[in-house]
Amino acid sequence: MDSVNVSELVARLGAEEESVRKMAVFKLQSAIGDPSFVDVFIYEGGLPKLRFLALHSTGNTLAYCLTSLARLLELDKGWDHVTDDLIERIVDLVVAQPLVNVNRGAMSVLAAIVGHASHRNSQPGLTGFQRLKPAVDTQPQFLPSLVEKMTSADHALCANSLQLINALMRDAIANDTEFEWPKFVKQLQELGVIKSVYGLMQSSAIQDLAHPLLDFQSLTKTLLRSWRREKVDLEKTEHRRAIRGLDTASLADKSASDPKGSETQNPLKWRRLGFDTESPAWEVDDVTGSLGLMDLTDFVYKNEDGFQKLLLEQSAEPLEQRCPIAKASLSVTLILYEHFEVDKLDGVESHGHTATETRANFDRWFKPLLLHWSRLHTSGLNAFIRLWKAAGAQMEDYEKIEELVRILMEQIVGQAPRTKDIKDVEEELAEFELKRLRALQMELLELTHEDAWGHHLRQVRDELHHEALQFVKEQRIRCLLQGAWFPYGINYSSNKTPGRSEALGWRFVRLSHNRRYLHYADFFDKTAGEPRLDALQEKIDLSIVSSVVSNVSASAPSTAASDSTVTTLPGHERVSTRTKITIHGYLPQGRDSRQPPGDSGAGQNECVLVQLHPQSHSVASEWLDGLLMLLNQQPITADTNKLVRFIGSYGLKIRLLNVRVEDVGLEEPTVPSREGLDDDFYYDMGGV
Repeated sequence: MDSVNVSELVARLGAEEESVRKMAVFKLQSAIGDPSFVDVFIYEGGLPKLRFLALHSTGNTLAYCLTSLARLLELDKGWDHVTDDLIERIVDLVVAQPLVNVNRGAMSVLAAIVGHASHRNSQPGLTGFQRLKPAVDTQPQFLPSLVEKMTSADHALCANSLQLINALMRDAIANDTEFEWPKFVKQLQELGVIKSVYGLMQSSAIQDLAHPLLDFQSLTKTLLRSWRREKVDLEKTEHRRAIRGLDTASLADKSASDPKGSETQNPLKWRRLGFDTESPAWEVDDVTGSLGLMDLTDFVYKNEDGFQKLLLEQSAEPLEQRCPIAKASLSVTLILYEHFEVDKLDGVESHGHTATETRANFDRWFKPLLLHWSRLHTSGLNAFIRLWKAAGAQMEDYEKIEELVRILMEQIVGQAPRTKDIKDVEEELAEFELKRLRALQMELLELTHEDAWGHHLRQVRDELHHEALQFVKEQRIRCLLQGAWFPYGINYSSNKTPGRSEALGWRFVRLSHNRRYLHYADFFDKTAGEPRLDALQEKIDLSIVSSVVSNVSASAPSTAASDSTVTTLPGHERVSTRTKITIHGYLPQGRDSRQPPGDSGAGQNECVLVQLHPQSHSVASEWLDGLLMLLNQQPITADTNKLVRFIGSYGLKIRLLNVRVEDVGLEEPTVPSREGLDDDFYYDMGGV
């Protein structure tokens, strides 16, 4: 203020030359942010001159003047000069003025008038919205102009327009005792404000518009809270019309026609629709208030034919298997309400936004899908009905399906990035399979218990893994006890037919009952029955086995393309194999002629005891891991490890699903009281 001569500046505001007035008001818009300057400015008589310029100037002079006036009002000064003719002039500017900078200033002034609740001019009892209403009534294009300006390439103009819309909505909700604000909100929705804000939330301009967009998102939650807290009152025209519309759309009276064709009053018409009682207003109030009624009627009105077809389909089902559509609708409304945390503060002030915030923070704060509440509700209810049918659910399963829908919403809506289109979300909600959803439910259940129980759950998982490993070990060893046929004498170097090898015969291998010896014998061909153990002349003492090696993949099963064709002698069957299991062991010197020459150790030599050629990957996995586990070594094939994980995970899920309430620690079991009882009792032994 030291560098500005206030008296001279005020005098220049009333100068005859346009250039002098323009320069004066240009300096004023910068200086007026200082409260001490404002006091002197008002004392020097600057307010009447500023108001005169707002009423009569044009171009940049008008733009600077409106900016100064808006900043003055934000400091809660100058309200006695905000007259009806000034409001009318500024409303006219918003509608007709093409200059962007004038529009920005005009909307800032109107937002200040609407948004400041304390000083509303010299007319007590009038709110900001009511102050604007006479001027707005004469300009039917006022609201359409505001919505249209939200699509401007000028981000500041978009922000100012949205700020004014926010101020109008907030004031209407807070001060309209005649419940006219729903009509005002509906009018804005019909003008496309939801579509415009949704587009801005998904655009790259979000950083410049963060404050008004977050404010609009917060106002949306305010509307949802208001609708939920509002009771369904049949004395209100809109509520009575909604209830009557549901009754008409459900064709309840036609469904009650007797065989002669005369219609009778259906005593269960609301239960047929999916309510628990014949008092729908009471049920809606108990769960979601008028918000639930709005969502249900919206679902019915937008697809009345499909709704009637759905009711007919459900009426053909047994009573316990019918999906309660109305009840499900209320549940979906409540799921969305809780998912978006509508009761939680979500204003600009709660985020502490600064210009340096990262885009990741914006993606976390902004919830564009909230603006498409009705479409999400419709998709959610359709998903509820679809899951009900797919699961073959009955009324006792209602809470289970409800929980699945809650998880579905969290997975699809909750994980959706800020830029994801509502159509893609609707498609995913319609296509998510019940099997995938149940698998996701189990994963979430495990994570929940992991957080709640920590090391206790890890201990249970380790125990189950050990039990699964022992189970699979026994299964693999039983395969060895049963025995199997393997081709032997395979010549892979034959050049007669590339990619094709010959087998001289078959080798049958079986583990002894005491699990100490591996018996085998070679045959020219497979016998009709499996050879007896005493018919297997060769045997290997497992105590001398040093290692079992193989080319069986440890990561994934082999494919058919990796197998080679093995041909037996003429007239014999053809097999396919490339896998090989080699058993090594230590034998005393001179005992085994197969011992490699010159390979000797300290009294013992390691040599190949026997080779097996499994015909399939599953047989190779069973015998390789069976032999390793028999030797107290860990399994290595993918098939065996996958089986161990599956059994352990399945056992964990069974334990989690059978957890009692008291195990979780939610509440203590109730012990029956003995108050009023005595010792006069006996046991009836008549049935013994």
